[in-house]
This record gives sequence, structure tokens and C-alpha cells, in this order.
Amino acid sequence: MHAGSGPHDAVSPWVRRWSPLVPAGARVLDVACGGGRHVRWFAERGCAVTAVDRDAAAVEPLRAIARVVVADLEAGAWPLPGETFDAVVVTNYLWRPLLPTIVASVAAGGVLLYETFAVGNETVGRPSNPDFLLRPGELLTAAQGLRVVAYEDGFVEPPPRFVQRLCAVRAVAAAAVPVRYPL
Repeated sequence: MHAGSGPHDAVSPWVRRWSPLVPAGARVLDVACGGGRHVRWFAERGCAVTAVDRDAAAVEPLRAIARVVVADLEAGAWPLPGETFDAVVVTNYLWRPLLPTIVASVAAGGVLLYETFAVGNETVGRPSNPDFLLRPGELLTAAQGLRVVAYEDGFVEPPPRFVQRLCAVRAVAAAAVPVRYPL
């Protein structure tokens, strides 16, 4: 956690765990970044971060450390057509029509770190609308074409919530020595 942050600004343990797959200097996209906890995390590690969110006031403080794109991802066109990134990070956000675009934004050799709410969460809190809860295995299906390094689907706390988490990479052409993705 960076100085002066509160408990809601803590870096996701999932993102923290898989961050070693994102090298310094990598181009990182944080989708629906909110206040920028992961934007700060990757910027502090020497990455070139692009922060996307619809809340202009929330992302304004990030302009000093990231490329900021203000866009309503659910009502408008994808604001970064054709761009790919060495890492794409999505936490606590689901807009199903955007899933193929998010996966397509992962560059060759890049990583997708995704963590959001799943079915069952309606029994413990918000979100409870099924439009914003992943169905069993849905994140795995969305990531077809990527190599899944790690996947979880279950209940965690605190706070109590049902989540799906994915770490997947876009494989590069076969090499003489296989890429090692440290677990």
C-alpha cells in the first residue's frame, strides 16, 4: 500500500502475487481503474501505465504517473482500438461485451490479470445483480486463446465475497526453451 492510502486502496493480493510476470518498463493497461491502486502499484515498479475509467475526478490525480483515458466503457466505443499491452489488469469490473476486447489487448508474451465477483456474491453483499457476476468457468471461457497460468473460483474473506481470478499469458512462438512462469 502506498503512503496515505486507506484499506480500499490496498493492492489486490492476486495482482501482487502475479506482478513478477510483468517486467519493469512494461506497458500496462488498468481497465476501470477507479482511484488507481494498481496504476500506482505498476508505476512504482517502473511500468508505463495507461489508466482507463469513466470517472474523470477519480483518475485526475493519476495524470502525474500514468497516461489517463477518461471513457465510459459501457456506453461508448473502446478508447484504445488496436493497442496492445504487456499486461492488462482488471479488478472488480465486469462488462461482458468488453471481454473479447480485453483479451485482444494482451500483447504477445503479455499477461492478463483479472479478478472480479462471481455468482454466489449475491448471498453476501454487492454486487448482487447477475449481470455483474461471473458464472462458473466464465472467465476461463473468455480467456480462450491465452495460456492459463493460474485460476481460482471460490469464496474469500475479508470482506466476504465470491470471486473468479485469472492469470493468463499470450504465448509467443514456440522457443527452444519453454518460458517459465514462476508459481
